[in-house]
Amino acid sequence: PVKLGLNLGYWGMGNDADNLALAREADRLGYSVVWAAEAYGSDSPTVLAWVAAQCPRIDVGSAVMQIPARTPAATAMTAATLDTLSGGRFRLGLGLSGPQVSEGWHGVRWAKPLARTREYVDIVKLALARQRVRYDGQTYQLPLPDGPGKALQLTVHPVREHIPIYL
Repeated sequence: PVKLGLNLGYWGMGNDADNLALAREADRLGYSVVWAAEAYGSDSPTVLAWVAAQCPRIDVGSAVMQIPARTPAATAMTAATLDTLSGGRFRLGLGLSGPQVSEGWHGVRWAKPLARTREYVDIVKLALARQRVRYDGQTYQLPLPDGPGKALQLTVHPVREHIPIYL
Protein backbone atom coordinates (compact mmCIF):
# COMPACT_ATOMS: atom_id res chain seq x y z
CA PRO A 1 0.00 0.00 0.00
CA VAL A 2 1.10 3.53 -0.78
CA LYS A 3 1.45 5.89 2.17
CA LEU A 4 1.15 9.61 1.63
CA GLY A 5 2.78 12.43 3.54
CA LEU A 6 2.44 16.20 3.52
CA ASN A 7 5.32 18.64 3.92
CA LEU A 8 4.18 21.95 5.42
CA GLY A 9 7.60 23.55 4.96
CA TYR A 10 8.44 26.53 7.16
CA TRP A 11 5.91 28.01 9.57
CA GLY A 12 5.39 31.75 9.85
CA MET A 13 5.61 32.51 6.13
CA GLY A 14 2.10 33.98 5.97
CA ASN A 15 0.30 30.73 5.12
CA ASP A 16 -0.07 29.17 8.57
CA ALA A 17 -3.89 28.98 8.49
CA ASP A 18 -3.70 27.27 5.09
CA ASN A 19 -1.05 24.87 6.38
CA LEU A 20 -3.17 23.93 9.37
CA ALA A 21 -6.17 23.38 7.10
CA LEU A 22 -4.02 21.18 4.85
CA ALA A 23 -2.81 19.17 7.85
CA ARG A 24 -6.39 18.69 9.08
CA GLU A 25 -7.49 17.52 5.63
CA ALA A 26 -4.52 15.14 5.36
CA ASP A 27 -5.46 13.76 8.79
CA ARG A 28 -9.09 13.33 7.68
CA LEU A 29 -8.04 11.60 4.44
CA GLY A 30 -5.80 9.10 6.24
CA TYR A 31 -2.39 10.42 5.24
CA SER A 32 0.48 8.77 7.07
CA VAL A 33 2.50 11.80 8.20
CA VAL A 34 2.75 15.58 8.13
CA TRP A 35 6.22 17.15 8.22
CA ALA A 36 7.43 20.59 9.34
CA ALA A 37 10.77 22.25 8.61
CA GLU A 38 13.06 24.70 10.37
CA ALA A 39 15.97 26.88 9.29
CA TYR A 40 16.43 30.21 11.06
CA GLY A 41 12.82 31.17 11.65
CA SER A 42 10.22 29.01 13.36
CA ASP A 43 11.28 25.78 15.04
CA SER A 44 9.71 22.49 13.98
CA PRO A 45 8.87 20.98 17.42
CA THR A 46 6.52 23.82 18.36
CA VAL A 47 4.73 23.58 15.03
CA LEU A 48 4.44 19.80 15.33
CA ALA A 49 2.97 20.00 18.83
CA TRP A 50 0.40 22.51 17.54
CA VAL A 51 -0.49 20.30 14.56
CA ALA A 52 -0.59 17.07 16.60
CA ALA A 53 -2.99 18.67 19.07
CA GLN A 54 -5.42 19.46 16.25
CA CYS A 55 -4.95 16.37 14.08
CA PRO A 56 -5.66 13.26 16.16
CA ARG A 57 -4.56 10.48 13.78
CA ILE A 58 -1.72 11.56 11.49
CA ASP A 59 1.94 11.16 12.48
CA VAL A 60 3.97 14.35 12.84
CA GLY A 61 7.60 14.57 11.80
CA SER A 62 10.46 17.04 11.79
CA ALA A 63 11.95 17.60 8.35
CA VAL A 64 14.32 18.43 9.88
CA MET A 65 15.38 19.38 13.38
CA GLN A 66 18.80 20.94 13.01
CA ILE A 67 21.66 19.16 14.74
CA PRO A 68 23.63 22.40 15.39
CA ALA A 69 20.59 24.00 17.06
CA ARG A 70 20.31 21.59 20.01
CA THR A 71 22.42 19.30 22.10
CA PRO A 72 21.67 15.61 21.53
CA ALA A 73 20.14 15.45 25.01
CA ALA A 74 17.80 18.37 24.25
CA THR A 75 16.73 16.64 21.03
CA ALA A 76 16.03 13.41 22.91
CA MET A 77 13.97 15.33 25.49
CA THR A 78 12.00 17.05 22.71
CA ALA A 79 11.44 13.78 20.85
CA ALA A 80 10.23 12.00 23.99
CA THR A 81 7.92 14.90 24.85
CA LEU A 82 6.45 15.15 21.35
CA ASP A 83 5.98 11.38 21.20
CA THR A 84 4.15 11.48 24.52
CA LEU A 85 1.99 14.50 23.66
CA SER A 86 1.03 13.00 20.29
CA GLY A 87 0.25 9.55 21.67
CA GLY A 88 3.17 7.86 19.89
CA ARG A 89 2.97 9.69 16.55
CA PHE A 90 6.30 11.57 16.38
CA ARG A 91 9.00 10.93 13.76
CA LEU A 92 12.40 12.50 14.36
CA GLY A 93 14.05 13.87 11.23
CA LEU A 94 17.56 15.23 11.81
CA GLY A 95 19.86 17.24 9.57
CA LEU A 96 22.91 19.44 9.70
CA SER A 97 21.54 22.42 7.76
CA GLY A 98 24.54 24.15 6.17
CA PRO A 99 27.72 25.91 7.25
CA GLN A 100 26.15 29.38 6.97
CA VAL A 101 23.31 28.49 9.38
CA SER A 102 25.42 26.24 11.62
CA GLU A 103 28.21 28.76 12.15
CA GLY A 104 26.38 32.03 11.45
CA TRP A 105 23.14 31.37 13.36
CA HIS A 106 23.96 28.69 15.93
CA GLY A 107 27.67 29.34 16.48
CA VAL A 108 28.55 25.68 15.93
CA ARG A 109 31.60 24.82 13.82
CA TRP A 110 30.84 22.94 10.62
CA ALA A 111 33.88 20.65 11.03
CA LYS A 112 33.40 16.88 10.58
CA PRO A 113 29.66 16.91 9.80
CA LEU A 114 29.40 13.14 9.22
CA ALA A 115 31.18 12.25 12.48
CA ARG A 116 29.06 14.84 14.33
CA THR A 117 25.87 13.30 12.93
CA ARG A 118 26.89 9.74 13.86
CA GLU A 119 27.75 10.72 17.42
CA TYR A 120 24.63 12.86 17.77
CA VAL A 121 22.36 9.99 16.70
CA ASP A 122 24.21 7.58 19.03
CA ILE A 123 23.56 9.89 21.99
CA VAL A 124 19.92 10.54 21.06
CA LYS A 125 19.33 6.77 20.85
CA LEU A 126 21.03 6.18 24.22
CA ALA A 127 18.89 8.84 25.84
CA LEU A 128 15.64 7.64 24.25
CA ALA A 129 16.44 4.10 25.42
CA ARG A 130 16.52 5.62 28.93
CA GLN A 131 20.11 4.53 29.49
CA ARG A 132 22.57 6.58 31.47
CA VAL A 133 24.23 8.72 28.84
CA ARG A 134 27.98 8.23 28.76
CA TYR A 135 29.75 9.02 25.52
CA ASP A 136 33.37 9.54 24.55
CA GLY A 137 33.50 10.74 20.95
CA GLN A 138 35.42 13.20 18.82
CA THR A 139 32.67 15.81 19.01
CA TYR A 140 30.73 14.91 22.15
CA GLN A 141 31.94 13.86 25.58
CA LEU A 142 29.27 13.15 28.16
CA PRO A 143 29.59 13.81 30.95
CA LEU A 144 32.43 16.28 30.50
CA PRO A 145 35.55 14.58 31.84
CA ASP A 146 36.85 17.52 33.89
CA GLY A 147 33.67 18.81 35.50
CA PRO A 148 31.19 18.00 38.23
CA GLY A 149 28.57 16.56 35.84
CA LYS A 150 27.43 12.96 36.04
CA ALA A 151 25.83 10.57 33.59
CA LEU A 152 22.06 11.00 33.65
CA GLN A 153 19.11 9.24 32.09
CA LEU A 154 15.91 10.61 30.61
CA THR A 155 13.26 10.85 33.31
CA VAL A 156 10.21 10.61 31.04
CA HIS A 157 8.98 7.51 29.24
CA PRO A 158 8.29 7.96 25.52
CA VAL A 159 5.12 6.20 24.38
CA ARG A 160 7.06 3.90 22.04
CA GLU A 161 10.16 1.89 22.69
CA HIS A 162 11.73 3.19 19.45
CA ILE A 163 10.99 6.60 17.95
CA PRO A 164 11.75 6.53 14.20
CA ILE A 165 14.82 8.57 13.26
CA TYR A 166 15.34 9.88 9.73
CA LEU A 167 18.49 11.55 8.40
